[in-house]
Amino acid sequence: MAADKVSPAVFWFTGLSGAGKSTLSSALFRQLVSERIAAELLDGDAVRLLSPTGFSRAERDSHVKRVGFLASRLEHHGVTVICALISPYAEARAFVRGLCGRFIEIHVATPLAECERRDVKGLYARARRGEITHFTGIDDPYEPPTAPELVIDTTNVSVQEAVSRLLHAWAKDATIVRTGVQQPIEYEFKS
Repeated sequence: MAADKVSPAVFWFTGLSGAGKSTLSSALFRQLVSERIAAELLDGDAVRLLSPTGFSRAERDSHVKRVGFLASRLEHHGVTVICALISPYAEARAFVRGLCGRFIEIHVATPLAECERRDVKGLYARARRGEITHFTGIDDPYEPPTAPELVIDTTNVSVQEAVSRLLHAWAKDATIVRTGVQQPIEYEFKS
């Protein structure tokens, strides 16, 4: 980045399962760390490993609010936070926006058909057969953001182009603070 300083923010990636939230958020995180910018990645699946919760509307809202609160506290202490959660309900996302000083909502708007095509775990097929309930996009709604800061459809945008757009959105009207060397944490998930 050209600037010497950029203020912290919360990048909130929302979209269907398989849309590309984790791919984009991980790429953005690696880019920020490579530029010595204090950053943390909060992936919804990783947080669920620490605090298992269900998938009812109330449980999802609670999960989103819990991650949002943590993100807001990290942001308050100068860390740019990158969150990747389906976060299907507008009301919970609005609550999180209200907690954060600088909230950048990214709607990863990959079409449902493409998300299903990418689904290596077969979750969509299981949801369509009724083996999984409360599955967002199948038998549970996804409320798309009405005014996100960015919309990215990963079927027609490369990861590098998406990261470039994200950095551009962040750098507008902001200052960047560089820190010492930080090593990214890689998460592996087993189902």
